[in-house]
Amino acid sequence: MPEYCRESVGRLTPDPVIRVGATVSDNSPQISAISSPSADRSRPPQPVWRILVVENNLGDMEALARGLRRHGHDVRCVRTGGEALAGFRDVDMVLLDLELPDVDGLEVCREIRVTSDIAVIAVTARQSELDRVLGLHAGADDYVIKPYGFRELMARMHAVMRRRKPSPVVVSGHLRSHGELTIDANAREVRVGGRRVDVTRKEFDLLWLLAASPDVVVPRQRVVHEVWGDSWSRRTVDTHVSSLRNKLGDGDWIVTVRGVGFRLGDPAHRADLPA
Repeated sequence: MPEYCRESVGRLTPDPVIRVGATVSDNSPQISAISSPSADRSRPPQPVWRILVVENNLGDMEALARGLRRHGHDVRCVRTGGEALAGFRDVDMVLLDLELPDVDGLEVCREIRVTSDIAVIAVTARQSELDRVLGLHAGADDYVIKPYGFRELMARMHAVMRRRKPSPVVVSGHLRSHGELTIDANAREVRVGGRRVDVTRKEFDLLWLLAASPDVVVPRQRVVHEVWGDSWSRRTVDTHVSSLRNKLGDGDWIVTVRGVGFRLGDPAHRADLPA
């Protein structure tokens, strides 16, 4: 898997319109690395994301990567579904072409959604209403049709990331503790015995729900409704539970009650059980 390509690139003001997925003529505006200092000082700081570009067309991939790097983002480029599934876990967003040589892009999107809630935007030439519906049902946060303007894509990326910010929580009752497990809703942070545990947004929401009543079994349907709403697949809950058990360091932190649901456990209580 190629490493991130990190570049220090200036901003052009105003940005040229880059048509990706369309033929570019010789007199089209070129991307410049020269920035306007006065204009940059007037702009608020822009977020920097780790972006995985999954694109079968080499020309489209290079044009898109150049534009993203020019805005300061860390970009990794792959051209197959297999590479995408192997490399999405440490990025903030996936820009996903649906026309891939080995795996259909919709299936790639579904597989990503089984284990992750990262932002996914389908970027494709498939343009029928049915294609758009299938893409969104597969788990894409947005659907962009080629050829598209780079400014529009950036606006859609910002909109998707804004929607994915955690909802504000009230200060009162923002901490939930159970044994050595502490969950801080304000910081969106999980710790076990003082050790910080990196979890995804959905994993945090699942753990927060179970910690609300540690000794009560939460029915599976309630977990699905409160954590995932309508966006879930059959394996989603079990996959997230398994991932959380691994990250917390002990499978007894989450107890499965067969045929009912889940409750929060405590590995320390195993010493109290009869041999």
